[in-house]
Amino acid sequence: MRSLALTLPFVFVLPLAAQKVDYEKDVAYAIDAIGKQCKTLLKSKRIDWKKVTAPLRKQAKQTETPAEHLLLLWRLLARLQDGHAAVQPLDAGKGVQLDLPRRDCGPGLFLCRIGDGVFVKNAWGPAKAAGIEPGQEVLEIDGVDANEWLATRTAELTDLLSFSTAQQADFYARHWGLADVAGTRVEFTVRGGSKKGAAKKKRKVGYERLNQTAQGPAFWPAGSKRHDNVYYGVTEGGFGYVHVRRCKGTLPEEIDVALAALGDVRGMILDFRGNSGGGFDHRALFGRFLPAGTKWQVGSGYDSQGEHPFGGPLVVIMDATCRSAGETGVGQFTEDGRAYGIGESPTAGMSASKTTIELPSKLFALYVAVASNKARFQDGKGIEGVGVIPHELVEFDPADLAAERDTLIRRADQLLASWPDGPEWKQVKYDPREHGFAATDR
Repeated sequence: MRSLALTLPFVFVLPLAAQKVDYEKDVAYAIDAIGKQCKTLLKSKRIDWKKVTAPLRKQAKQTETPAEHLLLLWRLLARLQDGHAAVQPLDAGKGVQLDLPRRDCGPGLFLCRIGDGVFVKNAWGPAKAAGIEPGQEVLEIDGVDANEWLATRTAELTDLLSFSTAQQADFYARHWGLADVAGTRVEFTVRGGSKKGAAKKKRKVGYERLNQTAQGPAFWPAGSKRHDNVYYGVTEGGFGYVHVRRCKGTLPEEIDVALAALGDVRGMILDFRGNSGGGFDHRALFGRFLPAGTKWQVGSGYDSQGEHPFGGPLVVIMDATCRSAGETGVGQFTEDGRAYGIGESPTAGMSASKTTIELPSKLFALYVAVASNKARFQDGKGIEGVGVIPHELVEFDPADLAAERDTLIRRADQLLASWPDGPEWKQVKYDPREHGFAATDR
Protein backbone atom coordinates (compact mmCIF):
# COMPACT_ATOMS: atom_id res chain seq x y z
CA MET A 1 0.00 0.00 0.00
CA ARG A 2 1.26 3.40 -0.93
CA SER A 3 1.75 6.06 1.74
CA LEU A 4 -1.11 8.50 2.32
CA ALA A 5 1.42 11.23 1.82
CA LEU A 6 1.67 10.17 -1.84
CA THR A 7 -2.04 9.84 -2.54
CA LEU A 8 -3.53 12.90 -0.77
CA PRO A 9 -3.09 16.54 -1.81
CA PHE A 10 -2.07 17.39 1.78
CA VAL A 11 -0.72 15.53 4.76
CA PHE A 12 -2.14 15.37 8.28
CA VAL A 13 0.85 15.79 10.61
CA LEU A 14 0.58 15.01 14.30
CA PRO A 15 1.74 17.86 16.58
CA LEU A 16 5.26 17.32 17.83
CA ALA A 17 3.91 17.13 21.38
CA ALA A 18 2.18 13.89 20.36
CA GLN A 19 5.17 12.47 18.49
CA LYS A 20 8.23 10.77 19.85
CA VAL A 21 10.58 13.51 21.04
CA ASP A 22 14.21 13.08 21.98
CA TYR A 23 14.04 15.00 25.26
CA GLU A 24 17.60 14.10 26.17
CA LYS A 25 18.84 15.66 22.93
CA ASP A 26 16.79 18.80 23.59
CA VAL A 27 18.26 19.26 27.07
CA ALA A 28 21.82 18.57 25.92
CA TYR A 29 21.41 21.13 23.13
CA ALA A 30 20.00 23.70 25.58
CA ILE A 31 22.86 23.22 28.04
CA ASP A 32 25.52 23.53 25.35
CA ALA A 33 23.90 26.54 23.66
CA ILE A 34 23.46 28.41 26.94
CA GLY A 35 27.04 27.60 27.91
CA LYS A 36 28.26 29.28 24.72
CA GLN A 37 25.86 32.22 24.36
CA CYS A 38 25.71 33.13 28.05
CA LYS A 39 29.40 32.56 28.71
CA THR A 40 30.13 36.11 29.86
CA LEU A 41 27.35 36.19 32.44
CA LEU A 42 28.03 32.66 33.65
CA LYS A 43 31.59 33.75 34.34
CA SER A 44 30.62 36.99 36.08
CA LYS A 45 28.09 35.12 38.25
CA ARG A 46 30.63 32.39 38.99
CA ILE A 47 28.31 29.61 37.88
CA ASP A 48 29.93 26.25 37.17
CA TRP A 49 27.51 25.49 34.35
CA LYS A 50 28.74 21.96 33.73
CA LYS A 51 28.42 21.07 37.41
CA VAL A 52 24.99 22.58 38.10
CA THR A 53 23.43 21.06 34.98
CA ALA A 54 24.89 17.55 35.31
CA PRO A 55 21.94 16.23 37.38
CA LEU A 56 19.48 17.60 34.80
CA ARG A 57 21.23 15.78 31.95
CA LYS A 58 20.61 12.55 33.87
CA GLN A 59 16.98 13.44 34.60
CA ALA A 60 16.38 14.10 30.90
CA LYS A 61 16.93 10.37 30.29
CA GLN A 62 13.84 9.59 32.39
CA THR A 63 11.63 12.28 30.81
CA GLU A 64 8.59 10.74 29.11
CA THR A 65 6.08 13.53 28.42
CA PRO A 66 6.12 17.09 27.06
CA ALA A 67 4.90 18.36 30.46
CA GLU A 68 7.83 16.69 32.25
CA HIS A 69 10.15 18.15 29.63
CA LEU A 70 8.73 21.65 30.16
CA LEU A 71 9.26 21.38 33.91
CA LEU A 72 12.83 20.20 33.44
CA LEU A 73 13.57 23.15 31.12
CA TRP A 74 12.26 25.62 33.70
CA ARG A 75 14.48 23.99 36.31
CA LEU A 76 17.40 24.21 33.89
CA LEU A 77 16.88 27.96 33.48
CA ALA A 78 16.70 28.36 37.25
CA ARG A 79 20.36 27.32 37.39
CA LEU A 80 21.20 30.16 35.01
CA GLN A 81 20.35 32.77 37.69
CA ASP A 82 18.68 35.04 35.17
CA GLY A 83 15.51 36.83 36.26
CA HIS A 84 14.36 37.29 32.67
CA ALA A 85 14.88 33.65 31.65
CA ALA A 86 11.77 31.91 30.39
CA VAL A 87 10.64 28.88 28.44
CA GLN A 88 8.60 30.07 25.47
CA PRO A 89 6.29 27.64 23.65
CA LEU A 90 6.63 27.28 19.90
CA ASP A 91 3.60 26.29 17.80
CA ALA A 92 3.92 22.58 18.60
CA GLY A 93 4.32 23.25 22.33
CA LYS A 94 1.52 25.75 22.91
CA GLY A 95 -0.78 23.16 24.42
CA VAL A 96 1.76 21.89 26.94
CA GLN A 97 1.12 22.95 30.51
CA LEU A 98 3.18 22.62 33.67
CA ASP A 99 1.69 19.99 35.95
CA LEU A 100 1.98 22.08 39.10
CA PRO A 101 -0.51 23.19 41.78
CA ARG A 102 -2.15 26.55 41.23
CA ARG A 103 -0.76 28.85 43.89
CA ASP A 104 -3.11 31.81 43.62
CA CYS A 105 -4.05 32.31 47.27
CA GLY A 106 -2.18 34.21 49.93
CA PRO A 107 -2.11 35.16 53.62
CA GLY A 108 -2.46 38.90 53.04
CA LEU A 109 0.89 39.94 54.46
CA PHE A 110 4.40 40.87 53.39
CA LEU A 111 7.54 40.26 55.41
CA CYS A 112 10.75 42.25 55.89
CA ARG A 113 14.08 41.69 57.62
CA ILE A 114 15.23 43.90 60.48
CA GLY A 115 18.61 42.89 61.85
CA ASP A 116 18.51 39.12 62.28
CA GLY A 117 14.73 39.05 62.67
CA VAL A 118 11.74 38.64 60.39
CA PHE A 119 8.92 41.18 60.77
CA VAL A 120 5.48 41.86 59.33
CA LYS A 121 5.71 44.73 56.85
CA ASN A 122 2.05 44.84 55.83
CA ALA A 123 -1.07 42.95 56.88
CA TRP A 124 -4.47 42.95 55.23
CA GLY A 125 -7.30 40.54 54.43
CA PRO A 126 -7.00 37.18 56.24
CA ALA A 127 -3.80 38.08 58.12
CA LYS A 128 -5.32 41.27 59.50
CA ALA A 129 -8.52 39.43 60.41
CA ALA A 130 -6.43 36.89 62.33
CA GLY A 131 -4.87 39.65 64.44
CA ILE A 132 -1.52 40.03 62.67
CA GLU A 133 -0.22 43.60 62.59
CA PRO A 134 2.58 45.50 60.84
CA GLY A 135 5.67 45.77 63.03
CA GLN A 136 5.19 42.43 64.76
CA GLU A 137 8.19 40.12 64.85
CA VAL A 138 7.55 36.73 63.27
CA LEU A 139 9.25 34.13 65.43
CA GLU A 140 7.94 30.95 63.81
CA ILE A 141 5.96 29.90 60.77
CA ASP A 142 4.17 26.58 61.19
CA GLY A 143 6.38 25.82 64.18
CA VAL A 144 9.62 26.44 62.29
CA ASP A 145 12.00 29.33 63.00
CA ALA A 146 10.97 32.14 60.62
CA ASN A 147 14.45 32.48 59.09
CA GLU A 148 14.69 28.74 58.53
CA TRP A 149 11.21 28.64 57.02
CA LEU A 150 12.11 31.43 54.58
CA ALA A 151 15.39 29.72 53.68
CA THR A 152 13.50 26.51 52.83
CA ARG A 153 10.88 28.45 50.88
CA THR A 154 13.57 30.30 48.92
CA ALA A 155 15.35 27.03 48.09
CA GLU A 156 12.08 25.57 46.76
CA LEU A 157 11.45 28.65 44.64
CA THR A 158 14.98 28.83 43.22
CA ASP A 159 14.76 25.21 42.09
CA LEU A 160 12.03 26.20 39.63
CA LEU A 161 12.33 29.95 39.09
CA SER A 162 15.37 31.88 37.90
CA PHE A 163 16.55 34.82 39.99
CA SER A 164 19.43 37.06 38.98
CA THR A 165 20.63 37.66 42.54
CA ALA A 166 20.24 36.31 46.06
CA GLN A 167 18.47 39.51 47.11
CA GLN A 168 15.91 39.10 44.33
CA ALA A 169 15.13 35.54 45.47
CA ASP A 170 14.89 36.65 49.11
CA PHE A 171 12.51 39.53 48.43
CA TYR A 172 10.44 37.34 46.12
CA ALA A 173 10.03 34.75 48.89
CA ARG A 174 8.81 37.44 51.31
CA HIS A 175 6.19 38.82 48.90
CA TRP A 176 5.01 36.83 45.84
CA GLY A 177 6.53 33.65 47.24
CA LEU A 178 4.15 33.50 50.21
CA ALA A 179 1.32 32.54 47.84
CA ASP A 180 0.09 28.95 47.96
CA VAL A 181 -2.79 26.68 46.98
CA ALA A 182 -6.40 27.16 48.02
CA GLY A 183 -7.12 25.71 51.45
CA THR A 184 -3.70 26.47 52.86
CA ARG A 185 -3.61 27.38 56.55
CA VAL A 186 -0.42 28.69 58.16
CA GLU A 187 0.28 29.41 61.81
CA PHE A 188 2.40 32.48 62.55
CA THR A 189 3.96 32.93 65.99
CA VAL A 190 4.38 36.69 66.52
CA ARG A 191 5.13 39.20 69.24
CA GLY A 192 5.09 42.96 69.57
CA GLY A 193 3.18 45.32 67.31
CA SER A 194 1.00 48.25 68.37
CA LYS A 195 0.32 46.77 71.81
CA LYS A 196 3.09 46.85 74.39
CA GLY A 197 4.50 43.65 75.76
CA ALA A 198 6.61 40.85 74.36
CA ALA A 199 4.15 38.00 74.83
CA LYS A 200 4.14 35.47 72.03
CA LYS A 201 0.90 34.97 70.15
CA LYS A 202 -0.04 32.25 67.69
CA ARG A 203 -2.20 33.36 64.80
CA LYS A 204 -3.58 30.86 62.29
CA VAL A 205 -4.24 32.36 58.85
CA GLY A 206 -6.45 30.78 56.22
CA TYR A 207 -5.27 31.68 52.73
CA GLU A 208 -7.64 33.49 50.36
CA ARG A 209 -7.52 34.35 46.67
CA LEU A 210 -5.78 37.72 46.66
CA ASN A 211 -2.86 39.58 45.11
CA GLN A 212 0.52 38.86 46.73
CA THR A 213 2.41 41.20 44.37
CA ALA A 214 4.85 43.55 46.09
CA GLN A 215 3.24 47.00 46.06
CA GLY A 216 6.32 49.15 46.68
CA PRO A 217 6.38 51.24 49.85
CA ALA A 218 5.08 49.81 53.09
CA PHE A 219 2.71 52.79 53.31
CA TRP A 220 2.16 55.74 51.00
CA PRO A 221 2.19 59.31 52.33
CA ALA A 222 -1.27 60.36 53.48
CA GLY A 223 -3.39 61.78 50.68
CA SER A 224 -1.35 60.29 47.84
CA LYS A 225 -3.02 60.22 44.45
CA ARG A 226 -2.60 57.99 41.41
CA HIS A 227 -2.17 58.79 37.73
CA ASP A 228 -1.83 55.66 35.57
CA ASN A 229 1.38 53.99 36.82
CA VAL A 230 2.52 56.81 39.09
CA TYR A 231 1.50 57.63 42.66
CA TYR A 232 2.32 61.05 44.07
CA GLY A 233 1.85 63.10 47.20
CA VAL A 234 3.56 65.17 49.88
CA THR A 235 5.44 63.64 52.81
CA GLU A 236 5.21 64.58 56.48
CA GLY A 237 8.31 66.70 55.97
CA GLY A 238 6.69 68.65 53.15
CA PHE A 239 8.68 67.11 50.30
CA GLY A 240 7.37 65.81 47.01
CA TYR A 241 6.92 62.05 46.66
CA VAL A 242 6.54 60.10 43.42
CA HIS A 243 6.25 56.31 43.26
CA VAL A 244 6.86 54.66 39.88
CA ARG A 245 4.93 51.37 39.77
CA ARG A 246 5.61 50.42 36.14
CA CYS A 247 7.83 51.77 33.39
CA LYS A 248 5.44 52.16 30.46
CA GLY A 249 6.38 54.17 27.38
CA THR A 250 4.27 57.05 28.69
CA LEU A 251 6.22 57.29 31.97
CA PRO A 252 7.85 60.69 31.28
CA GLU A 253 4.44 62.20 30.56
CA GLU A 254 2.99 60.56 33.68
CA ILE A 255 5.80 62.15 35.69
CA ASP A 256 4.83 65.51 34.18
CA VAL A 257 1.36 65.17 35.71
CA ALA A 258 2.81 64.38 39.13
CA LEU A 259 5.34 67.23 39.02
CA ALA A 260 2.68 69.71 37.96
CA ALA A 261 0.45 68.66 40.86
CA LEU A 262 3.27 68.80 43.42
CA GLY A 263 4.38 72.29 42.41
CA ASP A 264 7.34 74.08 44.00
CA VAL A 265 8.38 71.56 46.63
CA ARG A 266 11.71 71.91 48.46
CA GLY A 267 12.95 68.45 47.59
CA MET A 268 11.78 65.29 45.85
CA ILE A 269 11.62 61.55 46.56
CA LEU A 270 11.46 59.15 43.61
CA ASP A 271 10.48 55.66 44.80
CA PHE A 272 11.07 52.65 42.53
CA ARG A 273 10.24 49.88 45.00
CA GLY A 274 7.91 47.28 43.51
CA ASN A 275 8.66 48.48 39.98
CA SER A 276 8.02 45.65 37.53
CA GLY A 277 9.97 47.13 34.62
CA GLY A 278 8.81 47.83 31.09
CA GLY A 279 10.21 50.17 28.48
CA PHE A 280 10.55 53.95 28.32
CA ASP A 281 12.82 56.80 27.25
CA HIS A 282 15.38 56.97 30.06
CA ARG A 283 16.82 60.30 28.91
CA ALA A 284 13.33 61.82 28.87
CA LEU A 285 12.74 60.67 32.45
CA PHE A 286 16.09 62.05 33.65
CA GLY A 287 15.33 65.34 31.88
CA ARG A 288 12.28 65.85 34.11
CA PHE A 289 14.73 66.30 37.00
CA LEU A 290 16.88 69.04 35.47
CA PRO A 291 15.86 72.72 35.61
CA ALA A 292 14.46 74.14 32.39
CA GLY A 293 17.13 75.09 29.89
CA THR A 294 19.95 73.18 31.60
CA LYS A 295 22.08 70.14 30.73
CA TRP A 296 23.88 67.48 32.75
CA GLN A 297 27.04 66.32 30.99
CA VAL A 298 27.48 62.85 32.45
CA GLY A 299 27.40 59.63 30.46
CA SER A 300 25.79 60.39 27.12
CA GLY A 301 24.51 63.69 28.52
CA TYR A 302 21.02 64.78 29.53
CA ASP A 303 18.87 67.79 28.60
CA SER A 304 16.04 69.24 30.67
CA GLN A 305 12.66 68.05 29.36
CA GLY A 306 9.01 68.41 30.27
CA GLU A 307 6.77 71.31 31.20
CA HIS A 308 7.42 71.15 34.95
CA PRO A 309 11.00 69.91 35.48
CA PHE A 310 12.35 69.72 39.02
CA GLY A 311 15.90 70.85 39.75
CA GLY A 312 16.18 70.54 43.51
CA PRO A 313 17.66 67.82 45.75
CA LEU A 314 16.52 64.31 44.89
CA VAL A 315 16.47 61.01 46.82
CA VAL A 316 15.66 57.72 45.08
CA ILE A 317 14.43 54.67 47.00
CA MET A 318 15.01 51.10 45.83
CA ASP A 319 15.02 47.46 46.90
CA ALA A 320 15.11 44.04 45.23
CA THR A 321 11.46 44.25 44.17
CA CYS A 322 12.63 46.83 41.60
CA ARG A 323 13.36 44.97 38.36
CA SER A 324 14.58 45.39 34.79
CA ALA A 325 13.83 48.83 33.30
CA GLY A 326 13.10 50.14 36.79
CA GLU A 327 16.68 49.32 37.71
CA THR A 328 18.14 51.25 34.82
CA GLY A 329 15.91 54.13 35.85
CA VAL A 330 17.23 54.04 39.41
CA GLY A 331 20.79 53.48 38.25
CA GLN A 332 20.96 56.48 35.98
CA PHE A 333 20.04 58.77 38.88
CA THR A 334 22.59 57.33 41.31
CA GLU A 335 25.38 56.38 38.91
CA ASP A 336 25.19 59.60 36.92
CA GLY A 337 25.22 61.63 40.10
CA ARG A 338 21.78 63.21 40.13
CA ALA A 339 20.41 61.70 43.35
CA TYR A 340 21.22 60.10 46.67
CA GLY A 341 20.04 56.49 46.78
CA ILE A 342 18.70 54.57 49.77
CA GLY A 343 17.14 51.14 50.07
CA GLU A 344 16.66 47.98 52.09
CA SER A 345 18.90 46.27 49.54
CA PRO A 346 20.27 46.65 46.03
CA THR A 347 17.78 46.21 43.20
CA ALA A 348 16.97 42.78 41.71
CA GLY A 349 19.96 42.76 39.34
CA MET A 350 17.99 41.61 36.27
CA SER A 351 18.82 44.07 33.52
CA ALA A 352 20.41 42.63 30.39
CA SER A 353 20.23 42.17 26.64
CA LYS A 354 18.55 38.90 25.69
CA THR A 355 18.47 36.24 22.98
CA THR A 356 16.20 33.32 22.09
CA ILE A 357 17.43 29.75 21.67
CA GLU A 358 15.11 27.44 19.70
CA LEU A 359 15.38 23.79 20.70
CA PRO A 360 15.67 20.91 18.19
CA SER A 361 12.29 19.42 19.13
CA LYS A 362 10.54 22.62 17.98
CA LEU A 363 8.41 22.43 21.12
CA PHE A 364 10.03 25.29 23.03
CA ALA A 365 12.51 28.15 22.85
CA LEU A 366 14.56 29.53 25.72
CA TYR A 367 14.67 33.28 26.39
CA VAL A 368 17.94 34.13 28.18
CA ALA A 369 20.19 37.06 29.06
CA VAL A 370 23.56 37.30 27.33
CA ALA A 371 25.09 40.61 28.48
CA SER A 372 24.49 43.12 31.27
CA ASN A 373 22.83 46.44 30.56
CA LYS A 374 24.60 49.65 31.58
CA ALA A 375 28.01 47.97 31.62
CA ARG A 376 29.61 51.29 32.59
CA PHE A 377 27.74 51.34 35.91
CA GLN A 378 29.38 50.35 39.18
CA ASP A 379 32.98 50.30 38.01
CA GLY A 380 32.17 48.14 35.01
CA LYS A 381 30.04 45.54 36.80
CA GLY A 382 26.83 46.69 35.14
CA ILE A 383 23.45 45.71 36.63
CA GLU A 384 22.79 42.06 35.72
CA GLY A 385 23.68 39.76 38.60
CA VAL A 386 24.58 42.70 40.85
CA GLY A 387 21.73 45.18 41.07
CA VAL A 388 21.96 48.91 41.60
CA ILE A 389 23.57 49.46 45.00
CA PRO A 390 22.19 52.32 47.14
CA HIS A 391 24.45 54.82 48.81
CA GLU A 392 22.85 53.88 52.12
CA LEU A 393 21.14 50.71 53.36
CA VAL A 394 18.08 51.45 55.48
CA GLU A 395 16.02 48.91 57.43
CA PHE A 396 12.44 49.37 58.53
CA ASP A 397 11.77 50.35 62.12
CA PRO A 398 9.13 48.13 63.81
CA ALA A 399 7.68 51.17 65.59
CA ASP A 400 7.24 52.94 62.26
CA LEU A 401 5.50 49.91 60.77
CA ALA A 402 3.20 49.61 63.77
CA ALA A 403 2.25 53.27 63.26
CA GLU A 404 1.83 52.65 59.50
CA ARG A 405 4.76 54.86 58.54
CA ASP A 406 7.39 53.96 55.96
CA THR A 407 10.85 54.23 57.54
CA LEU A 408 12.60 54.71 54.20
CA ILE A 409 10.35 57.63 53.26
CA ARG A 410 11.02 59.15 56.69
CA ARG A 411 14.77 58.73 56.12
CA ALA A 412 14.44 60.42 52.73
CA ASP A 413 12.65 63.29 54.47
CA GLN A 414 15.57 63.62 56.89
CA LEU A 415 18.08 63.65 54.06
CA LEU A 416 16.20 66.31 52.11
CA ALA A 417 15.85 68.43 55.25
CA SER A 418 19.65 68.26 55.68
CA TRP A 419 20.42 69.55 52.18
CA PRO A 420 22.83 71.13 51.32
CA ASP A 421 24.87 70.74 54.54
CA GLY A 422 24.30 67.07 55.29
CA PRO A 423 27.45 64.98 54.71
CA GLU A 424 25.54 62.48 52.53
CA TRP A 425 25.10 65.10 49.81
CA LYS A 426 28.86 65.16 49.25
CA GLN A 427 28.39 61.76 47.56
CA VAL A 428 26.11 63.31 44.93
CA LYS A 429 27.80 65.02 41.98
CA TYR A 430 24.82 67.17 41.03
CA ASP A 431 24.53 70.36 43.09
CA PRO A 432 21.12 72.01 42.61
CA ARG A 433 22.62 75.39 43.50
CA GLU A 434 24.77 75.26 40.39
CA HIS A 435 21.63 74.79 38.29
CA GLY A 436 19.54 77.64 39.62
CA PHE A 437 18.00 76.00 42.69
CA ALA A 438 19.06 77.95 45.78
CA ALA A 439 18.93 76.86 49.40
CA THR A 440 16.80 79.95 50.03
CA ASP A 441 14.12 78.44 47.77
CA ARG A 442 13.41 76.14 50.70
